[in-house]
Amino acid sequence: MQLKYNRKQSLGSSIAQILLKIVIVLLLLIIGIFLIEKITFPSPEQKFKIEITDEIKKLK
Repeated sequence: MQLKYNRKQSLGSSIAQILLKIVIVLLLLIIGIFLIEKITFPSPEQKFKIEITDEIKKLK
C-alpha cells in the first residue's frame, strides 16, 4: 500500500508564504529608503537670477 502524495498546499501555508514575501518586500523597501536618505546629493552653491524682462518686452 502506497501513501497518497498530497501536492496541494494547505490554505494556511500558502497565506503564510504570501505574508512572508510581503514582509520581506516591505523591509527591503524601508531599508532602501533609509539608504537613499543617507546619500548627500550636491546642491547649487549660488542662486541663479534669470532676467525675463527682455523676454516680456519681446512678447509685447
